[in-house]
Amino acid sequence: MVMFLFLVVALVVVVAAVTLAVLGGGESGPLPDVAPERFQDPLPPDRPVRDTDVESVRFPVAPRGYRMADVDDVLSRVAAELAERDARIADLESALAGARAAAQAPRDRRPEEER
Repeated sequence: MVMFLFLVVALVVVVAAVTLAVLGGGESGPLPDVAPERFQDPLPPDRPVRDTDVESVRFPVAPRGYRMADVDDVLSRVAAELAERDARIADLESALAGARAAAQAPRDRRPEEER
């Protein structure tokens, strides 16, 4: 019986303490709502994206995971830059092949002219 009475008194004290903490939140009142985290794009606008830039991207957590719009924006930018690089590489390889062919052509013609 003494143990039961002790538990009831302890429960009343805990409930009273929680009630006072919630209702008497001090002079500042209830806690203000926290603004949701916003994604700040760390990718450099003045140079191409590097692998270390992509590795450093961290998305803020939303209630269901990540904000899809933030992830889509970053992936779109990375995809566009990769496509641009691929096109540039293809252009340079084409120019290199043309330069090699042009350099090879005079060598092939010289023996014919000498004959």
